[in-house]
Amino acid sequence: MIFSKDYVGYLARQTVKHLVAEKMIHTDKPALVNERVAAGMVEELALEDRINDEVRVILEAFQDDMRKTGASYPEMFKKVKNELARKYKAVL
Repeated sequence: MIFSKDYVGYLARQTVKHLVAEKMIHTDKPALVNERVAAGMVEELALEDRINDEVRVILEAFQDDMRKTGASYPEMFKKVKNELARKYKAVL
């Protein structure tokens, strides 16, 4: 994940604070809302890490074929990652 969990928690608190201030949401339990927003943000941000892990597994399976054909690992990583992002409907 590109951000620390502490920073994501800060972003969640600021987001909830802004939404409450703008009267977009109302809550009697802002701490609970902060936790849930932070959890959602962490899950979403971790998606790219999960996709990267899946790409590595896929490319490891095709390692011999890539070596025989002279395919570039970074280029193949990028192509497979884009395909998986499309598959999962992720915006990276």
